[in-house]
Amino acid sequence: MKLKVACIGRSKNPAINALSAEYLKRISRYIQIELHQVASEAAFFKLAEKSRGRTAPQLILLDSRGRQLTSEEFAAMLREHQDRGTQSLLFAVGPADGFSPGALRQADIVISLGKMTLAHEIAGMVLLEQLYRAFTILKGHPYHIGH
Repeated sequence: MKLKVACIGRSKNPAINALSAEYLKRISRYIQIELHQVASEAAFFKLAEKSRGRTAPQLILLDSRGRQLTSEEFAAMLREHQDRGTQSLLFAVGPADGFSPGALRQADIVISLGKMTLAHEIAGMVLLEQLYRAFTILKGHPYHIGH
């Protein structure tokens, strides 16, 4: 399985970019992952179309209207996709004003990082950290227990 994370909007913050690179490096120990910064929702759907392999990627949108998961539930969701043989998961962090209703209808899964509103750059960081945490949970690494 491959992971792709798309963030709508570019981060110009060096601290966010450095932390993103660190989590990408950590996650890559467990699974192949790519980070994409795209300009718009339409550009995200073009990326989704280009990401088609034998099958279309599973589209997972982060939106405040989505389902809230614990870290363990998020890890279990990833394990289910691995066990099912899902070819790729494509996560998307939306723009500052959220995804359009049409985009939400196209999603296979919509999840929320919580009830609080987060800047989309921060939401992207939280997603990367939670992906790393999920793989440490699945591998029994102590990272999850110590935090």
